[in-house]
Formats: sequence, C-alpha cells, structure tokens
Amino acid sequence: MEGTPLLEAKGLKKVFEGPNGRMTAVDGVHFQINTGECYGLIGESGSGKSTVAHMIAGLLDATEGEIAFDSKRLPGKACREGFRLRRQMQMIFQNPLSSFSPKMTLLYSICEGLRYRFSLSRHDMEQRAYEMMDMVGLKREYARRYCGELSGGECQRAAIARAVISRPKLLICDESTSALDVSVQAQIMGLLARLKKELGLSYLFISHDIALVGSISDKLAVMKDGRIVEEGAPERVIWNPGHPYTSSLVKSANL
Repeated sequence: MEGTPLLEAKGLKKVFEGPNGRMTAVDGVHFQINTGECYGLIGESGSGKSTVAHMIAGLLDATEGEIAFDSKRLPGKACREGFRLRRQMQMIFQNPLSSFSPKMTLLYSICEGLRYRFSLSRHDMEQRAYEMMDMVGLKREYARRYCGELSGGECQRAAIARAVISRPKLLICDESTSALDVSVQAQIMGLLARLKKELGLSYLFISHDIALVGSISDKLAVMKDGRIVEEGAPERVIWNPGHPYTSSLVKSANL
C-alpha cells in the first residue's frame, strides 16, 4: 500500500579497518522509504552514500544499526533469510557494462534477473525478457547482441530491464546516470519515472547531482562525512536549504 513504510534504516554505522587504522564511512544514519516513494540521497564523493546502499543491498554488513524491509528485520549478507528478503530489491550501478558478462547476449543477460528466482521454462523467461525490452525501449533485434555492442544509454536500459524483470519492490540506483551524457541521462530519468508509476516501484536514488535527484525524488536527504545533515521535500531542501553544506551543493549546481 502506497505510503506505508517499505524500508527503514536505524542508526546505520560502518567502520572499515585498514593499515592506517579505523575509518568511519557511515555514522548513525536514519531514514525511511515508503512504498511507491523515491528517496533521493545526495552528497559528494566519500560522503558515505554508496556505503549505505551496499549495506541495504547486502553487499556489506553494517557495523552497527538495523535495516527493516517490508516490516522484517534484514539480517547480514550471509544469512539465508536476508538473501530471500533481498530478492525483492535490485541494484542498478553507475557503469552498466561492467555488470554484464561479455560472453552473454543481451537476451540471456536480462533473463539472469529471473533465473534463480522463479521456476520458468526457457521459453517463458525469454518472453518475459522481450516484454522488458519493449518496456524500457530496446529493439527486439538487439536480443542476440552483446552488451559491449550497445551504447551507454542502451546498456543502462538493459540493466534496468534486468533489474525490474523479477518485479522487485525496491530499486537502488547508485549513480546510475552519472556516466551518461546529458541528453541520454534525461531519457533514462524519464524511463525511471515512468517505471515507478507503471510498476509501483520504490527507489533509493543516489547521486552527487542535487538537481537531478530533486527532479525525481519525493523526499531528499543530504549526506556529509557519513551523516545525513538535512532531509525534507526536494523543493524545500533545494530552494530553502537549512544546512551550509546543502547551500554549497545548490550553489555549485547553479540553481
């Protein structure tokens, strides 16, 4: 049901141990994403936003704090229950090409989103993949091509098709348009906005571009040095920032 909590992060903290000692990448982060909502998380490189995404996706274990998804506590990445729950979330990365196998055709790559989640015949999986290609604006004649033969925008459309083919509840978009030129970026943002409506998706949208995130988000949070320093409606955060760091991001974006 739209407006009900889908994901809740409470007191998230991540400390990395290295040769130069301990480094706190995320320090006491709290936020909530409701069903059907796009939650934008912005900040400069090193602010901790991608680390937050990786903890939610189960790629990293949190040092402290809790994550709840669909009213159920998400355990660590090695737990079977955590793996089952995280099947309902998918991640789209900054460089889509690096997330595809160079030995797989586009059709086979998109089918990977179904292979370990549903008991479907090869024919049914391929039919679903063709439907997804139609939905994201990829020509069916590309099905037998390899992802390395596609443009950056086409490859990102394929990554989106692979992510949504299993009908997840949450998409985590980690700088998913920053490697694209401005015109293609606008097309992908339009596609994500349309899929949000058509499929009832919720998003955690991560970027360093405050104007870009503000254009799609229902709620906007600003991260600095591992903490959320400001959160609110995009219009309020952008046009009436309450933190000096947010003001500097707005100024640098020439808004």
